[in-house]
Amino acid sequence: MKIILCSTMVPNVGGGYRQIVDWLRPQLELLGHAVETVYLPSDDSASSIYRQMMSYRWIDFSAADMVICFRPQAHLVQHPNKVVWFIHHVRAFYDLWGTEYCDIRNDARNRALRKEIHSMDRAALLEARSVFTNSHTVAKRLKHFNDIDSEVLYPPLLDSSSFHCGLAGSEVVYVARLEPHKRQHLLVEALGYTKTPVRLRLCGVATGTEYPNALTAIANRYGVSDRLAMSNTWVDHQDKVEYLASSLAAAYLAYDEDSYGYSTLEAAHSSKPIITTTDGGGSLEFVEDKISGLVVEPTPQALAAAMDELYIDREAALAMGRGARRRIDDLGISWPRVIERLLA
Repeated sequence: MKIILCSTMVPNVGGGYRQIVDWLRPQLELLGHAVETVYLPSDDSASSIYRQMMSYRWIDFSAADMVICFRPQAHLVQHPNKVVWFIHHVRAFYDLWGTEYCDIRNDARNRALRKEIHSMDRAALLEARSVFTNSHTVAKRLKHFNDIDSEVLYPPLLDSSSFHCGLAGSEVVYVARLEPHKRQHLLVEALGYTKTPVRLRLCGVATGTEYPNALTAIANRYGVSDRLAMSNTWVDHQDKVEYLASSLAAAYLAYDEDSYGYSTLEAAHSSKPIITTTDGGGSLEFVEDKISGLVVEPTPQALAAAMDELYIDREAALAMGRGARRRIDDLGISWPRVIERLLA
């Protein structure tokens, strides 16, 4: 079968949204399918998103037998055999509307634009033969905002074999883009409240310098720079494997996140406990408090207490790490399941 994997991308910005596409392709090719990957340039600003959405409707994929769509607004493309693995909305026009993480002005024009986006998304999704989501969190948003039912299909890692558990050190490792909604600042502030010599490693790249500079300023203000390792670059895979293997724990603090995050899954394959927050969205579908990690309030003080708890009680940390590894199997996260459902 000739299959097109269609998603959108922000030029020069990587992340898990590309990996879900790039990792699916070889799985399909192993089964003998001819696969093409198409990334459509995306700009979610209020000034251009409508024109962009109209252009997606004109794309001709008739040469393919099947099209699988991912990141918004790729689902706007038309095809008689369209399947959508929906990973999130254009969130500024949906669940982040009116919050501190939304940069769209709430005026009459943008309210009308938001209404039209909701309507167009629903119409395009109803065209699909099947709609999957990457978490129950996203499935609930899709039902709430667009009245679209979906099936949850958790994305696996491409190859988990390199991840392993080594001797636990003193670092909490957070692998994610350095962005305000990922909330690395809460962990940096938390170092100022810890009672143990626990350390923090932030691995990720930022789209600008403002947030990394703010993190550095916070560390200086709290006097914890000597316990913070931060690099504004994508971490090399082997380095990431070793950081997690020797870590005390991992963290994932994104606000109301779409899914559990690949870094959560990487930590679980490394048998490490995961620290997340009560407003973590999709991460709460994976992390069970005291079983596969710790779920705490999104405050520096609560996060400091969690880091101290894992540092002091190493046996409990090891047990939670084993629980995180078991959670992968409990949720049935695997490529055979993904392929079976997408092609059903």
